[in-house]
Amino acid sequence: MNTSNKKLDLICLGRVAVDLYGQQIGARLEDMGTFSKYLGGSSGNVAYGTARQGLKSSMLARVGDEHMGRFLREELQCVGVDTSNLITDKERLTALVILGIKDEDTFPLIFYRDNCADMAITADDIDEQYIASARCLAITGTHLSHPNTREAVLTALRYARKHGVKTAIDIDYRPVLWGLTALGDGETRFIESGQVTEQLQEVLGLFDLIVGTEEEFHIAGGSTDTVEALKAVREVSNAELVCKRGPLGCSVFSDEIPNDLDDGITVEGVRVDVLNVLGAGDAFMSGLLRGYLNNEGWEKACAYANACGALVVSRHGCAPAMPSKEELDNYLARANDVPRPDLDETLNHLHRVTTRDKEWEELCVLAFDHRIQFVDMAREANTDISRIKPLKKLILQASREVAEEAGLSGKAGLLCDSTFGQDVLNDITGEGWWIGRPVELPASRPLELEHGNIGSQLIDWPLEHVVKCLVFFHPDDHHELRLEQEKQVREVYEACCKTGHELLLEVILPADMERTDELYLRAMQRFYNLGVKPDWWKLPPMEADSWQAVNALIQSRDKHCRGVVLLGLDAPEEELKAGFNAAASTDVVKGFAVGRTIFGQPSRLWLANEIDDAGLIAQIKQNYHNLITLWRQRG
Repeated sequence: MNTSNKKLDLICLGRVAVDLYGQQIGARLEDMGTFSKYLGGSSGNVAYGTARQGLKSSMLARVGDEHMGRFLREELQCVGVDTSNLITDKERLTALVILGIKDEDTFPLIFYRDNCADMAITADDIDEQYIASARCLAITGTHLSHPNTREAVLTALRYARKHGVKTAIDIDYRPVLWGLTALGDGETRFIESGQVTEQLQEVLGLFDLIVGTEEEFHIAGGSTDTVEALKAVREVSNAELVCKRGPLGCSVFSDEIPNDLDDGITVEGVRVDVLNVLGAGDAFMSGLLRGYLNNEGWEKACAYANACGALVVSRHGCAPAMPSKEELDNYLARANDVPRPDLDETLNHLHRVTTRDKEWEELCVLAFDHRIQFVDMAREANTDISRIKPLKKLILQASREVAEEAGLSGKAGLLCDSTFGQDVLNDITGEGWWIGRPVELPASRPLELEHGNIGSQLIDWPLEHVVKCLVFFHPDDHHELRLEQEKQVREVYEACCKTGHELLLEVILPADMERTDELYLRAMQRFYNLGVKPDWWKLPPMEADSWQAVNALIQSRDKHCRGVVLLGLDAPEEELKAGFNAAASTDVVKGFAVGRTIFGQPSRLWLANEIDDAGLIAQIKQNYHNLITLWRQRG
């Protein structure tokens, strides 16, 4: 097949929906208290999963003109899926699915798909040149269950056959979506139906690749004997048949169907502890298509598929559980030494850090998460601490204006607390800024958290908020103090891994103890030895050769670390300039997160009523601009 003129590897046509997953494992759906929101729908999951595997994927469907539709579009775009043909339907709502995990065999599931957007796609929505631009068209069986969507699928298939586009189907049999069960019974996976079998067999000859579980081939072939069902499918289709066999792996049949499944090209599965089978088939399809479309052979394609499925069944959710290409390749390179990939620390870390949805190559962060310092300034000015909240709003206003004037799009950030700055956090969230938020009790040593248990805090935080944890730590602290602080930091890190928040770990050597660059390096090494791998480090200025050592340490211990931002500690501009220049020797330092040097003096004057709001903003802006200029001129 000539693929030189193909802009896309894959077009996915079918279901795309919002999955609301119950968070309480082991409970009935009736008893769920909270839900996690994920991208879902079989075709949406495959588009997402194949994009993570490095394919140029595109989504052909409809979503509603509302928050959930925008969420799906943004989720697909963040992994590189083309959404140029993801149509916004102004008449219908985005489909929803509510799911739970009761036990290894029980997954209550309700589809909310009455007149939903993705089932409204029609033949008129299918653009011939768009279909021709791809190497492969992949659909799911659900869209064959309704006359309108069926006609859309058949139109897309005709265009695909006309232009030499490979065609693939995941049978994806859901009896409830064919009207065979009660609306609330989305969990049932198989009901015999001669009508469904007939409708499937009418179109199976249009496919080059047919994928399904044994039960799905039962409905496609009209027999509950898997071999007989496969033979019946072979009578109407010359496609490659891939039969998923759960923990046993899968078997591929390219020609005549043998009398024993094991006589096909059989690739064994991967043993994991099953948490959630929902979405595993879509992960399998994603891995399979990577190998199939890259002509890597069935052994490799099935190895990808089995591993993708195994990793997803061990995780919560469907699309977000899909492995990245680097993660999957790492596993397959070590498969013989990783009997339980779901328990492997390296894989779990890679999943966390290789699936981030945004890059930050440079950051100019205004840090005003201080609490004690603002209270002290208010008391010095003999004014009420209630003025701190409006002061922080004014600092945000100055930050916004500087970001616009200095061209900080994609580089603007702030650190702000919830004690005095919750309004600031609410205001800036969702605008594409880097947002850090402290959890430590100010000045605590040993480290304490300001608002109690870390888990009870993060449940209320937007996912885009970065957890900033400041610890006054010294490698030579006495044993009990060191262990207590290390335990607290590790708990914060593990909570971030669980919730999906990034962690910025700020380390400051205590003022009453020896302070050298070498001691900061030792502190970083200690946290790495504990298994703590912060997404960000916040460190003071160092000498140029020390930054080279920091870079080497990060590269050896966690090459996916986002980097370092420099702290200020109320240092004068000239001192920060020298620090910026020294940091220019390495790319590991991404920017600065400085506060009092910028806002300190103007805030004192404002609290003392010596300048008005406009004067405060003007002075903060000037200081912020000066620091950005020093950063940009470093070296």
